[in-house]
Amino acid sequence: MDFSDTIGVSAAGMRAQTARLRVAAENLANAETTGASPGADPYRRKTVTFREALDRASGVSSVSIRSVGEDQSDFQMRYDPAHPAANEQGYVKMPNVSSIVEIMDSHDAQHSYEANLNTMQVTRSMLARAINLMKD
Repeated sequence: MDFSDTIGVSAAGMRAQTARLRVAAENLANAETTGASPGADPYRRKTVTFREALDRASGVSSVSIRSVGEDQSDFQMRYDPAHPAANEQGYVKMPNVSSIVEIMDSHDAQHSYEANLNTMQVTRSMLARAINLMKD
């Protein structure tokens, strides 16, 4: 593996964590988004699935997004008879989003992004030193 492969792997990791962070932010933004009419489904939490991406030419393996899917867990029911989406019993379907889970996922994505960024910075520094050695 050479320097460009290392930078490419780090960049792929940063792209994957950026997508993960975007999805967590979208989930948090929609944590209270209900259906517009009685019985309508609210916002459904999104999930990110990663996959290994192998560059056959170089033999380097990195990460990419396999898919952005939907969490199929049950919706919570909240009693709010005045809500426009309340059913006959006065219950509203609420999104299956847990703010705590999304915040923890955001922190994890941030730390992974920073680790990839640090790897990229170290690789660039090593490359710069190698170029300087070649000049002398």
